[in-house]
Amino acid sequence: MKTSLAGLALALALTTTGSATLAADGPIRIGTVLSVTGPLAYLGDPAAKTLDLWVDRLNAAGGVLGRKLELVSYDDVGEASKANGLVKRLIDNDHVDVVIGSHSTGATMAMVPVVENAHMPLISPAGGAVIIDPVKKWVFKTPPTDRMAAERVYGHMKAKGITKVALLCETSGFGQSARKEAQAVAAGFGVSIVADEAFAPKDTDMVAQLTKIRDAAPQAVFVLGTNPAAAIVTKNYRQVGLTQPLYQAHSVTSQEYVDLAGAAAEGVVAPALPVVVFDDLPSSDPQYPRLADYVGAYRAKFGQDPAAYGASALDALLLYVDAVGRAGTTDRTAVRDALEKTSGFVTTASMVSLSATDHLGLKADTFRMIEVRGGKWHLAP
Repeated sequence: MKTSLAGLALALALTTTGSATLAADGPIRIGTVLSVTGPLAYLGDPAAKTLDLWVDRLNAAGGVLGRKLELVSYDDVGEASKANGLVKRLIDNDHVDVVIGSHSTGATMAMVPVVENAHMPLISPAGGAVIIDPVKKWVFKTPPTDRMAAERVYGHMKAKGITKVALLCETSGFGQSARKEAQAVAAGFGVSIVADEAFAPKDTDMVAQLTKIRDAAPQAVFVLGTNPAAAIVTKNYRQVGLTQPLYQAHSVTSQEYVDLAGAAAEGVVAPALPVVVFDDLPSSDPQYPRLADYVGAYRAKFGQDPAAYGASALDALLLYVDAVGRAGTTDRTAVRDALEKTSGFVTTASMVSLSATDHLGLKADTFRMIEVRGGKWHLAP
């Protein structure tokens, strides 16, 4: 109860900031492009549920600047090729004030030229570093990057004396961005990449690639992909007799991955946002109050745990609401400028500080290292 009241108080503080500056004159329109159906629905579905939940909470608390929030949502069905047209529709036909999406790095990058030309703030919950590096004037993102994920994984390997690593990367936008980053930072951790194989998102058997990896005799394998293919890799990994430590990317840190991979997932290690292992966090953790509010509300509404993908979407909404409150207006340029002045704002992921040269505001240690034990994700020792 104390946590819920604290969360509601925080929501009220965010929504009433600047309320005297602007009288109610229609809803603030939040445009979203998410993969609610299709192969990436495990990313978009919890995000859509989260945004619906939080918009309702904010509206019940009075809205933002005295105005209600309204979601205008489209489903890219997991196809990056659709995102470009959908974001044009949001801007030209629906006249939204901001765009949140997509969880796919490829889809986000397809939207970037459109929002940049339209001077429309875009806050992406996708993982690729390419989204904000180099900095794009109108584009921000919430979760740590694939580069940071690689740094956390290699740091964990280094502590265990692992220096010879094999990469197995998906040919998707995320997989190729993550592969580039994993290659780039390896040497800094004393890691030598002894094999580098690829698989397609719709592949159903990766035995051939894993056999080559086995023959290269790495000390560990780092897989960079998404479900369901990443779960198939995990099953095949055990089938070909690989016993070395298996690391996955943050893109699969959901219960769905564990359920798909079954017993083969036991012992798999990955970097993840703290929401994934909320029940393992001590109450002294800096993210605990924000997460307790979110997790409690999500469980009460949907009867299940939220996923990292939902938390990243929530962080996008929270950052936008905070910026609007400080700007005292929904004017796009004023909100963009306010986003760049975000300082010490607590999201579900970390404490965020943005600037003209940093549209992410996070560090690699935002990721927690986790592993599968007993069919669930837990903090890794």
